[in-house]
Amino acid sequence: MTIKEVKEQLKDSNHPVAKSLHHGNDFRVLMIGFNEGMILKEHKAHMTSKLTVLEGAVIYKEENRTIILNQYDEVEIPLEVTHSVEAMQNSLCVLTQGDYS
Repeated sequence: MTIKEVKEQLKDSNHPVAKSLHHGNDFRVLMIGFNEGMILKEHKAHMTSKLTVLEGAVIYKEENRTIILNQYDEVEIPLEVTHSVEAMQNSLCVLTQGDYS
């Protein structure tokens, strides 16, 4: 019910909502929901990460690049690089983190 919980909590939230969908010793999968205009403020990834848009559209920003991600688009997030995500419309994303060799 994780996705439904994220969508329900977004109704009353003024910031992105993130919930763990699945996790293990060396990985985790997060669902992140945004209402239009919400920003996941600048931060760094400490694990190998990939952001995939399931619904909506977001802008992924790093120091030297900006990428518009629409439904089903994805981006690899480099380790220890400052980045942020802004929702262009109501959006649902999945963030996978960890070693997947």
